Amino acid sequence: MSDTRPVSQPPAPVATVLLDHPHAAEIDAERLGWYELANLVRLLTPVECVIPGYYAEPDWSVRDVAGHVGTWLAEAEVQFERLAAGTYEGHDVDVDSLNAAFLQAMAGQPWEVAWVQANAGRTRMLQVWYELREPSDEAAWWIRKSGSEHYADHLPRLRAWVAELIARRDEDPPAPTS
Repeated sequence: MSDTRPVSQPPAPVATVLLDHPHAAEIDAERLGWYELANLVRLLTPVECVIPGYYAEPDWSVRDVAGHVGTWLAEAEVQFERLAAGTYEGHDVDVDSLNAAFLQAMAGQPWEVAWVQANAGRTRMLQVWYELREPSDEAAWWIRKSGSEHYADHLPRLRAWVAELIARRDEDPPAPTS
């Protein structure tokens, strides 16, 4: 039987599915953070997702946040693959440089591309993450950097920006069509 719940309702906690996984609590926290982010994004139209104002200097839109989060999820997947293969070299990374490179890589992409990339990055990251059966400080660092703690860094501003964009609908309703 297939799951018929709406997408906006998270499935049962992963901890019940992966009870013995060493990162079960983190997996569940990631899921909750992602669902909140996704639910906020779904409140907006595609046009609203590309309106700058989430951040200023540089101007970010919801598309930029999705691209940013998605590229970090994709990078975490690569690092988890390296951990599993024994080729991991450590997380001594320049976060600001990676942020700039990721932003540049996603610059000018349509909303739909940024959102699909974020979802694909998350899906692949989760697939590899689930395969990590041994806890490690390095895996924990990437889990924090790309997962629930990263979402938590962006969710307060995203909540406020989504509320502002929705409020603008009332201020400037679309012209009636004849």
